[in-house]
Amino acid sequence: MTLFWAQGYEPTSLSQLRSSMGGLSSASFYAAFTSKEALFQDVVDRYIGSYGQVTASLKDDTLAPRNAIETALRKSAAMQTAQSHPPGCLIMLGANNCSPENRQVEAILVQERQRNRQGIERHVERARTNGELSPSTDTAAMARMFSTFLSGMSVEARDGVPLSQIDAAITSLMRLWDQAAV
Repeated sequence: MTLFWAQGYEPTSLSQLRSSMGGLSSASFYAAFTSKEALFQDVVDRYIGSYGQVTASLKDDTLAPRNAIETALRKSAAMQTAQSHPPGCLIMLGANNCSPENRQVEAILVQERQRNRQGIERHVERARTNGELSPSTDTAAMARMFSTFLSGMSVEARDGVPLSQIDAAITSLMRLWDQAAV
């Protein structure tokens, strides 16, 4: 997982993968995983079930909408800037700029990013419906703003921006929510 996370899908070679698995032979690699793409899918599933849980609040409709979005942003920022693993987010950075023959790999991550966008959209719309946001709130634009910020944190973390600065930006971003509140 850390190889794909640090380098991305295409730059990570089969040789590197086999070496990281204790010098696994090619035959054993293919017997265990069938392909590099199948291994990547397994890695993405594992990532979503572990590190990716930082955005679980986006799927939780028992939380107040503002709280759900802010929780996802703050937990994601903390995870992405932690020193215990590569910086950034595998889902955001793991398969960017794939060659045409690997577009299906890129699609795996696009699908997961879409789930996060839909969670944000659902919470923003729910807040307007519940009267927590002004009826005039452009929910599509507001949701896109939060989604774009969530995606952009990966680049900031990869570039070494410290958690304190990203956290301060989240605080400023959440003020925009408060300004749209009823």
